[in-house]
Amino acid sequence: MTQSPARKLNLGDVSATMDVRGDGAIIVRNACALGDYPTCITDRLDHWATVAPERIWLAERDTSGGWRTVTYAEGATRVRRIAAALLTRGLSADRPIVILSGNSISHALLATAALYAGIPYAPIAPAYSTISTDFAKLRAVISLLTPGLVFVADPRPFERAISEVLAGDVELVVNAGAISSRAATTLAKLEVEVADVAAHVDAARAKITPDSIAKFLFTSGSTGVPKGVINTQRMLTSNVEQITQHFAFFRDEPPVIVDWAPWNHTAGGNHNFNLVLHNGGTFYIDDGKPTPSGIGATVRTLREISPTWYFNVPKGFSALVPHLRADADLRQSFFRRLHMMWYAGAGMARHVWDELDDLSIQTTGERVIILTGLGATETAPFALAADASMSDAGLIGLPARGCDLKLVPAGDKLEARVRGPNITPGYWRQPDLTRAAFDDEGFYRLGDALRFAVPGDVSRGFYFDGRIAEDFKLATGTWVAVGPLRTAFVDHCAPYIQDVVMAGLNREFIAALVFVDVEHCRALARKPAASLADLAADDTVRALFADRLSSFAANASGSSNRIERLVLVAEAPSIDSAELTDKGSLNQRAVLANRTELVEALFAAIKPTWVIGDG
Repeated sequence: MTQSPARKLNLGDVSATMDVRGDGAIIVRNACALGDYPTCITDRLDHWATVAPERIWLAERDTSGGWRTVTYAEGATRVRRIAAALLTRGLSADRPIVILSGNSISHALLATAALYAGIPYAPIAPAYSTISTDFAKLRAVISLLTPGLVFVADPRPFERAISEVLAGDVELVVNAGAISSRAATTLAKLEVEVADVAAHVDAARAKITPDSIAKFLFTSGSTGVPKGVINTQRMLTSNVEQITQHFAFFRDEPPVIVDWAPWNHTAGGNHNFNLVLHNGGTFYIDDGKPTPSGIGATVRTLREISPTWYFNVPKGFSALVPHLRADADLRQSFFRRLHMMWYAGAGMARHVWDELDDLSIQTTGERVIILTGLGATETAPFALAADASMSDAGLIGLPARGCDLKLVPAGDKLEARVRGPNITPGYWRQPDLTRAAFDDEGFYRLGDALRFAVPGDVSRGFYFDGRIAEDFKLATGTWVAVGPLRTAFVDHCAPYIQDVVMAGLNREFIAALVFVDVEHCRALARKPAASLADLAADDTVRALFADRLSSFAANASGSSNRIERLVLVAEAPSIDSAELTDKGSLNQRAVLANRTELVEALFAAIKPTWVIGDG
């Protein structure tokens, strides 16, 4: 399949220079300079409102299943009106706007208005308010931010969180709906509050500088303590230009995307949203999710809308593949004008990658390139990216233009650090965390390890080599590189495994906590309604994993990559316990800390019968 012709793709140059210093550190830079970028991320809204006023900017499903749309001209007018109203409320970095609800046109208009007015805002994971039972993370975020205004599109699912967490003097703004416990201002009212919009807005915009705080994004990290990542205007504008210079085809044709990625995360809210705005594209808000119950909505939209660039997490691509395989009309719509696929958030399983290649070739006669990169909330997020010559699972490419990469020896690995205009100045009201995040040269410590695709040859890019903090030593002193081992085991157990957590710190061998892929294991067990606990106890499922564990061990080269025991986890990961993000990725350290009984059973001298393996 890799010999099939690839669809022609206009990407920017990612060639790089490399300098090996006397202290062993390696400095890698993109050979091309970063071009000019705006002062404010919303400058391009005014541009497109003039250049392409009738082009659709935003679209979402309405209650009838049709599309509600906002053009660039309408969007600019509404954003300015909302911005004027926000400016009358004395909001600031010390009293910012908080958005609790998910992706919607109303969310986009309010957030863009805040950016337009120079008022910082913070989108918060809806799960902190609607799925969490103790609201611990929401309380921590609200305490750190001290907001002056909170927005929810519909307050009803958030009523308990609003009542228990928000102070009474914080203004609540809603798009529609009401709750008995709290008065609210409607977004429609904000749009008509101020008569002389220009007098309020233009003066405020003139005060925005590249160092102005644009927004706060929260990341929990391995500790589960929310960290408020400061996003400046410079971060956002330089980063979107880095993105555009890499995805050069965006300048040839305004992007059309179908996207579900939550805007409280940097991938959805910065990378995807801003690349559309900056390049005058159209953003179709996907009301689906990369889950068995949510993928149907995504499929419905992709039958109607043909994207030119498509982003998803690997779990989302995995959920989409069976539908693409079964539905020729969906394949035609999806691949018809698709320049490339981009994944992030985790490694893509080899079988998913191969199926996407095969399906694109069947449909178009060409391979639609699949690429990824590397970044973080603290890098806005675009920091490293692959080009068309680096289309391989885990190959993350080279630094973006203007972003320097430093590789520091850490045992037998290379720890990655980055510096550039797209890097955060730090964490809001958390100076100790800020100091710890940067080295003495101002490089942000990503916490990731990289390795050369070809040793010593920078032109071939880098592979992701795991998280430094996840790696551990066995009792023998042998290092275990968790990232590559996890990827290899997921590929080996595909498609019956969703994710895996490795255990073995100071133990004699490696063991694994396995979260099965529910749909594939239900089909294997012929139990279409089986729960996770049912599947973990099913003899057919257990036999398959016993066989895969044995064959994986047979190919191991030593104790650093041999898994001797595993347990099929019967209880789904918990967002309250920081085990799971709302993107669906696992926090390995939190899972191990919260499930100590399972870990101890894996290493027990007398193995429980429900632990799989001969070790």
